[in-house]
Amino acid sequence: MAEASAEPRVYGVGEVVAGVKQLLESRVGRVWVVGEVRNLGRPSSGHIYFTLADDRGQLRAALFRGTARRLVFEPEEGLEVLVYGDLTVFEPRGDLQLVVRRLEPRGVGALQVAFEQLRRRLESEGLFAAARKRPLPTHPERIGVVTSPTGAALRDVLEVTGRRWPGIPILVAPTRVQGHGAEQEVAAALDTLTGREGVSLVLLVRGGGSLEDLQPFNTEEVARAIARSPVPVVAGVGHEVDVTIADLVADLRAPTPSAAAELAVPDRGALAGDLRARWQRLGRALRTRLDFEAARLTGAESALRAHSPAARLSLQRERLSAASRALGASVRARVGSARHRLGEAGARLGSLSPLAVLGRGYGIVRRSVDGAIVREAGDVQGGDELSIRVDRAEIRAEVRSVRPRTE
Repeated sequence: MAEASAEPRVYGVGEVVAGVKQLLESRVGRVWVVGEVRNLGRPSSGHIYFTLADDRGQLRAALFRGTARRLVFEPEEGLEVLVYGDLTVFEPRGDLQLVVRRLEPRGVGALQVAFEQLRRRLESEGLFAAARKRPLPTHPERIGVVTSPTGAALRDVLEVTGRRWPGIPILVAPTRVQGHGAEQEVAAALDTLTGREGVSLVLLVRGGGSLEDLQPFNTEEVARAIARSPVPVVAGVGHEVDVTIADLVADLRAPTPSAAAELAVPDRGALAGDLRARWQRLGRALRTRLDFEAARLTGAESALRAHSPAARLSLQRERLSAASRALGASVRARVGSARHRLGEAGARLGSLSPLAVLGRGYGIVRRSVDGAIVREAGDVQGGDELSIRVDRAEIRAEVRSVRPRTE
């Protein structure tokens, strides 16, 4: 007689998923995985979800809020990263998932990635633009310094300012310049100093160090504090080769703290030399101006003498005498010319006068009674008295008879 076969074990879906999860967590646990960030999501909860992928597969990853807050850079789509986390199963969907405990860029440090990300973002906002950079005051009234009270940077600043411009007031806002949370202290110190009355500019300085040491100066908090400062900010962070976000936002970057102090205050010796040179130039300019004005005065005196009343009267007398002589000569010439023309006209008139005809034996006959000229026989009759004008005489006559002449 055959035995009955054993019934197969039937599992619920949840049991299978839970078993797989337990197996993964107990046998695999935490692993290092490298891949490219894809399908990046940032819900309002503060968690970060993404897919970690390469050319052979993909794996869902979850970076919960607490861990995400400790990141020094922002995960970006397409960024290759190295992930350390717990390999598990998300039971509600049965998805294989990596719970991220640590996240860093592959091949380049997280701090460097964070630097480049912040640099690009602030540059796009115009915080590095030359147009917003302000010139430093030539003679600052008071200088503020944001730095560590025990660091060499402060000693360098005090030594340089004391040598170049002794007695200038220095107001120090002591703060940590490295370590977690130092960026908040630096930003608060900047806000405090730039709000103080009489502070003309602020030096933000510290000595050199690694990228980790300089991290507070590569943060958005410090960059925003520099940008909102109402007075110019000079950044002298690290050594000459170190370039931070603070350097890029500041109104002026100095390669070292000592150089920042030299840029902030004038050199007393140089100013004294410049003052001497200016004094000499002023003396030469005054002498030149005095010579010029003396020459102008001499010219003005000559012009005044030339325009005095006596000189003007003498000149006018000479002009009047010359004008009188010219007028007399002109009158005489015109009278002579007129006389000549009159003589010629008289001669022409005389040649045309009827009296000239009388000299040639002719006479003018007029009736005595009315003076009318007798032109023909009908103008007179017997007994009329006539007046006959001949050359140099006038004859009285009486008409005895009138005989018309026949041709």
